[in-house]
Amino acid sequence: MEHPPSKSPKMGRSRLLRVSLILGSVFTILLIIIYWDDVGATYFYLHTTISGPHTTRPPPAANPDHKPKTEPDKDKDKDKEPSFLSDIDAFVNQFLLSTMDPTDQARGQNLAGGGDAQNQSNESKSDEKFVPRREWKIHLTPIAPELKQRQEERKATVRSVCGANSSLEFPGKNRTFDDIPNKELDHLIVDDRHGIIYCYVPKVACTNWKRIMIVLSESLLVDGAPYQDPLDVSREQAHSSDAHFSFNKFWKRYGKFSRHLMKIKLKKYTKFLFVRDPFVRLISAYRSKFEELNEGFYKSFAVVMLKRYGNVTNPPTSVVDAFAAGIRPTFTNFLQYILDPNTEKSAPYNEHWRQVHRMCHPCQINYDFVGKLETLDEDVEHLLRILRVDNVVQFPTSHHNQTKNNWEDQWFASIPAEMRRELYKVYEADFKMFGYAKPEKLLHE
Repeated sequence: MEHPPSKSPKMGRSRLLRVSLILGSVFTILLIIIYWDDVGATYFYLHTTISGPHTTRPPPAANPDHKPKTEPDKDKDKDKEPSFLSDIDAFVNQFLLSTMDPTDQARGQNLAGGGDAQNQSNESKSDEKFVPRREWKIHLTPIAPELKQRQEERKATVRSVCGANSSLEFPGKNRTFDDIPNKELDHLIVDDRHGIIYCYVPKVACTNWKRIMIVLSESLLVDGAPYQDPLDVSREQAHSSDAHFSFNKFWKRYGKFSRHLMKIKLKKYTKFLFVRDPFVRLISAYRSKFEELNEGFYKSFAVVMLKRYGNVTNPPTSVVDAFAAGIRPTFTNFLQYILDPNTEKSAPYNEHWRQVHRMCHPCQINYDFVGKLETLDEDVEHLLRILRVDNVVQFPTSHHNQTKNNWEDQWFASIPAEMRRELYKVYEADFKMFGYAKPEKLLHE
């Protein structure tokens, strides 16, 4: 009787090898999918160069008389930009110039170095050509050491106030990031294309920063292409929630993975905010919302203030009629509204006078950059360099901090001292956390 031929050991090993390869491939693919959903997309955005259509405005020419404020940092052992990045930037600049036609090449060099006045004059007379933003020169000069030191001091101040050794207590100080409700994360705007998270604070140049975020994230289109110049983004567009992807929208997109993804981005991305003297910010909020025609704020807040504190039983139904009759809440009425315990029983403070630490959660989020309106120009230049987008976008010029002039005499002279002290307690955490001196004279007069 014949027996069936036995399987060759070699064939068995070959089949086992094929099965192992198939299983290994499937496992690898699953790992890739998980990595991409979790971390890979973040890494991709952080290391992808974004180019787009030409800006609708020509880039500003550099000032030929401008000189660096400080000598390059000679201390090689301290916080210094990696030299290889500067080498790469130099190579990119040289490559861009070499690929341009002679006319554009001369113009590119002129814009980068200032050029002579005659060339700049001739260029301004013609709108036929302008250097695309991707061909602007990348700044290679080191960031001034005093600016780096300024940031270290500001961040250290925040950490000290939030730390366990600080005697100052305020709501939300000791909670974790997971304890923060989604609705309180609406001020954290994300740009995945460049790896940036911006916490906007109303009345602190936030309109222009929102414009910058729209341009960088390419979240809005005009004629089918992303906006390339922040000044082309209207104020209404800048403040539209549809134009920004904020943390409080993560839940709808990512579901139960939203918090995990937030933490990844908070760890990987560069996070920044801008702040302002708390009392000056209050004055600015009052001026823009109650001294100007604003129907929404009139109906939502001014009418309440007039009835409660202004002895106006039946305020006009519209802001136009109210202004025509000379009826509007005073600055004192505004502060009374803020200090009234009943105010927040119905809803939290409006974002224009809500404390910064309640919007940006600096005790739970370790910000990489803390800017101030009082040093806006220097801080903007420094931050755009850190973000490595100073060759991509320029911060719009504006008349900032106008409220600061004589604010103490003009605005608080008629406010009772006791009310001033109560107001300071409400905003004390912001004063201390962001390094603003306690207004002793104002509180003890």
